[in-house]
Amino acid sequence: MRGRLDSIDLAILRELQADGSITNVELARRVGLSAPPCLRRVRALEAAGYIRGYRALLDPKMLGFEVVFFAMVQLAAQGQADLAAFQARVKDWPAVRECWTLSGDVDFIMKCVAPNLAGFQSIVAELTALPNVRNVRTALALDLVKDEPMAPLDQKAEAPDQARA
Repeated sequence: MRGRLDSIDLAILRELQADGSITNVELARRVGLSAPPCLRRVRALEAAGYIRGYRALLDPKMLGFEVVFFAMVQLAAQGQADLAAFQARVKDWPAVRECWTLSGDVDFIMKCVAPNLAGFQSIVAELTALPNVRNVRTALALDLVKDEPMAPLDQKAEAPDQARA
């Protein structure tokens, strides 16, 4: 199935990305199918890896996490073992909500949450004290301007097979 998405598959992905809690019956109606073939397509998209999962988007402030911040981390050494050790620590750290490896001067950028400024300071202190961390720069998020899903399905993306041609 990889690289062979038709317009109905893309419509299904678009609808699910906008609302992962939509019922199969409503999804089928929106994409112009009956429910059974729609469900088969969704299951095939899941099996092929296009759909990695479903989740609810929660409001962190309503749950007591008033501070959102980004931490840019530079390691002293970037060997496989060094990277793996840092990644393992980050994966088990509840305050870290996203972590990306980067090219360039910064090795990782992390999106983190804290209940307040004291919590923010505590997280930063713990982060800077980790082995192999050379430098940490942080930026407090002031306001969310845009929050869209990762895949802009309204744009024409080049299929992996076409990129090699």
